[in-house]
Amino acid sequence: MTCEITRDPININDVFQKVVRREAGAVTMFAGTVRELTHGRKTLFLEYEAYESMALKQMEQIVNEMKDRWPVVEVAMIHRIGRLEISDIAIAIAVSSPHRPEAYEANRHAIERVKELVPIWKKEHWEDGEEWVGNQQGTKEYVTRKPEEGDLLE
Repeated sequence: MTCEITRDPININDVFQKVVRREAGAVTMFAGTVRELTHGRKTLFLEYEAYESMALKQMEQIVNEMKDRWPVVEVAMIHRIGRLEISDIAIAIAVSSPHRPEAYEANRHAIERVKELVPIWKKEHWEDGEEWVGNQQGTKEYVTRKPEEGDLLE
């Protein structure tokens, strides 16, 4: 298992190599990238921030959930923080397993749970403004400020 938060660009091949193993017949890769248009607004760039120690704990929890549900999988999950330009990779998830169904299902589970649980926020910078966006704990609404660490502990 590999869970990381980095300020460096994510190299997909490096993430892939973390899960390759002799008994794996399938490796699925997910790369979440910065898109140019969001709800009809042109994005200039994004800034990601994280409550890093808690984010890593939550990412490890997600991997443990995956291992409980799909014991045969191996997982690598890396999220980038800082300023990201259009097309940069914000998150990469690699999952290997002996067969493809488990790899696909586990990878989908991983990204959905990251979006739900992991305290990482993005500030979208558009041509006409900027705003912190968050969706942890099941909310999918815009927030007017980046949540503070104390907000997560309540």
